[in-house]
Amino acid sequence: MVITVIGTGFVGVVSAAVFAKFGHTVYGLDIDEKKISKLEQANMPFFEPGLEELVKAGVKNGNLKFTTSYNTSISQSDIIFLAVGTPSAADGQADIRFVLMAAQSLATHLKSGAIVVIKSTVPPGTNAKVEAIISKHTQKEFFVASAPEFLREGTAVQDFLYPNRVVIGTTNSHVAKVLLELHEPFGGEKVVIRPQSAQMAKYAANAYLAQRITFINQIANLCEQNGADVQEVIKAIGFDKRIGTHYWYPGLGYGGSCFPKDVKEVAAYSQAVGENDSLFIKIDELNEARIPRLLNTWDQQVKFAGKTVAVLGLSFKPNTSDTREAPAMKVIPILEQKGATIRAFDPKALEESRHLYQNVYFAHSLYDAAKDADILIMLIEWDEFKSLDFPKLKKIMKGNVFIDTRNQYDPSEVTEHGFKYIGVGR
Repeated sequence: MVITVIGTGFVGVVSAAVFAKFGHTVYGLDIDEKKISKLEQANMPFFEPGLEELVKAGVKNGNLKFTTSYNTSISQSDIIFLAVGTPSAADGQADIRFVLMAAQSLATHLKSGAIVVIKSTVPPGTNAKVEAIISKHTQKEFFVASAPEFLREGTAVQDFLYPNRVVIGTTNSHVAKVLLELHEPFGGEKVVIRPQSAQMAKYAANAYLAQRITFINQIANLCEQNGADVQEVIKAIGFDKRIGTHYWYPGLGYGGSCFPKDVKEVAAYSQAVGENDSLFIKIDELNEARIPRLLNTWDQQVKFAGKTVAVLGLSFKPNTSDTREAPAMKVIPILEQKGATIRAFDPKALEESRHLYQNVYFAHSLYDAAKDADILIMLIEWDEFKSLDFPKLKKIMKGNVFIDTRNQYDPSEVTEHGFKYIGVGR
């Protein structure tokens, strides 16, 4: 098949590269000429494990092409994926203007029978809007479907190749057959449902996972008041098969490019349709308050004013350079407001972070960050942060406060090296 993926962000590039791997001719289409120029040379605009190799292979064998021309790509394509951004609008709901703009731009170039698939995260009802716009600009037969992405940054290539499920939103049997054939090489269950359900499923999945994080943080708050350890609580409840031990992450709350945005959008959507007493509104409120609450608690314990704080982790999660809604973006400003001096390190997100903070020293290693620090605070569980040399840390740090926001370490292991350990819910 010939495929065009409109949008060369995280979802777009991953989608294009993986489809090209399976022998399809794939165009990555974007209006950003500088980005396209770099991608034509297989220069990645962001870090994602395994993706650069896929892009290089696709460009080299000719299956993967990047372009700014709608005519070159759309006119040949059997399937067009819309993978453009859908930021939150002023009222909190998804801003789908880029989806609608792309629909209008592609309409005059469509070949007869083409299938336009919305991969961007959009609210139910978007398919009808896209179909209406395209219909105004072409007399050719076309179809509109939905196929929301469920990719996790840091494991996106593997997620695409070996998904838990592929969700296809269409009520047209021909479209379903074509899209099932396209996704046949990939693992996971293939679920064909109506477009509204497919789009709602994306929001439901992310809102539920965000709710688990918010829930366990509420339990962690109680544990800190009564002497329980949240990690032991997780172990105990995990033997209930209805609950499980998976996806319990007590800490600073959820972040990244998806969860905060999607929860806010489903909360705003709930209000827009009259569901004003919505769980999603409360989840968003609790998560927004999470980091300020913890920083204030820790400030009472260790007094950040006048101290040097080593911050480990600037991306929003391990194995990505993405800093969108990263914990550091809230933690560092609060620390500075409280009078702390910041030394920071991240294995992949240093360059992306330099323009975000004015008065931060960006270290070349975690031990460089820790040098002469009074307090070390671990924000992200990068692999290289999981086996720290505590005697070395003790020697180079001025102070001995170790704040473990992801509960990576056994408190006794840390304290036996002379550190004051502070975790979450412990």
